[in-house]
Amino acid sequence: MELRRPRLEDRATILEMVDEFKRAESAMDGGFFRSDMNFENWLQSLQEAEMGLSIPDGFVPYIQLVSFDEAGRALGFLNLRLRLNEALLEHGGHIGYSIRPSERGKGYAKKQLQLGLAEARLKNIKKVLMTCHQTNAASRATILANGGAFEDIRNDTERYWIKND
Repeated sequence: MELRRPRLEDRATILEMVDEFKRAESAMDGGFFRSDMNFENWLQSLQEAEMGLSIPDGFVPYIQLVSFDEAGRALGFLNLRLRLNEALLEHGGHIGYSIRPSERGKGYAKKQLQLGLAEARLKNIKKVLMTCHQTNAASRATILANGGAFEDIRNDTERYWIKND
């Protein structure tokens, strides 16, 4: 698996993945892509967001990443928030992620989060907050498999910290 910033040549596979999320009526956590967006404009907005420019109210600077399999097929989204605000401290944390519905249950989320933590280390984020809904057993297992230490539950959201030295 490769986790990296999306590029123009990834357009077809990312749009196909977004369509799969929509058809499955599945949350696309960690993927800030609206179906009415122009792909090129989306890529530009990601560059700006990483620099802290033109981000919506309530957002923080972030890096949008996409995971790909060996054949170059998009597998999932991972959004790395470069700092936390009050809202992210309660729900969202440093990293949001999802795997396309047809590829779930194959260990991709665990690997994707592992790679996302490596990216966070490059940004000197040494303690990573992860959250998941109380009913999301798969996300909980992924967080725990990557070293998550349970802190508490707030408004049906479990909060975990991962040491990321």
